[in-house]
Parts: sequence; C-alpha cells; structure tokens
Amino acid sequence: MSIQFEVTRTLEVPKEKAYKSLLDLDSAENWMQGFVGIERLDDGPLQVGSEWRETRKMFGKEASEHFEVVELNEPEKIILRCDGTKGTTGKGEFLFTYTIDSTEDHSLVTLDGEIRGLTGLSKLFGKMMAGSFKKACAKDLDALKSYLENKS
Repeated sequence: MSIQFEVTRTLEVPKEKAYKSLLDLDSAENWMQGFVGIERLDDGPLQVGSEWRETRKMFGKEASEHFEVVELNEPEKIILRCDGTKGTTGKGEFLFTYTIDSTEDHSLVTLDGEIRGLTGLSKLFGKMMAGSFKKACAKDLDALKSYLENKS
C-alpha cells in the first residue's frame, strides 16, 4: 500500500516556462524552501536517468535525498523518483509526478506525490508525515510561483 497526496497551483507563466523551471536545478536556490545545495551525479542536460543529491534543512536538520528523473514529456509531465534507501530517510521510495496544463498564459501545475515501500513503524510514521510532505510540497510550489511571477 502506498501513501498519496496531491497539490495544485496556478502559475501565471506559460506552460513551457513552468516545465523548464521545475527542472532548473541551478535556480532552485532562489525559491526552494530550506535549500542547502544540489550535487549533480551526472553531466549534461537533465534527461531520463539523470540523478542528483538534494540537501535541504527540514525540521531543523539537514537532510539529503537521492533523486532520479524517471520520465520527461515536455512540456506536460515530469516524474521524479527519490530513493529513500540512498538518502537521509533510509527507507521507502518517493514518486513526484508533475503534470502541467495550460490556459492562455497560465499554467496549472499538479503534483501527485506517492510514498511507497514503508513497513512497520515507518509506515505508521509515513502516514502521519504525509500531511507534512504535502505542506512542504505546497510551500515549494508557492515559492516557485512567487519566484517565477516576480521574475517575469
């Protein structure tokens, strides 16, 4: 069984800009909550299979997680996978599916989050933390929205 959540935001930028901004690791420091750093684990443009380690300050501590690009369908869909076994979490798999729809000069960004592979106490903890994950993802999308709309 997995734990799921959804966050949707309307960004007043074109769909292509929203898509590219979600993949612009170099600008993440300008909007990502608790940003400490991102270390690319490969070279070149982001593509399916690209990996990086993202470090943030969360709940008062630094946490690093290992991300991989699973799917790219420009400019409509991005799927990222966070392998919890390779990061601070130490358990589980986290999937983040971003779907971008557009209406004129606006983009509707929907993040579907899914937490898999938690068992025992970590599963119970994961269910309790799902609300915190959702709030953190909502804050990130709000911060991205503010960054992009003020930059335009």
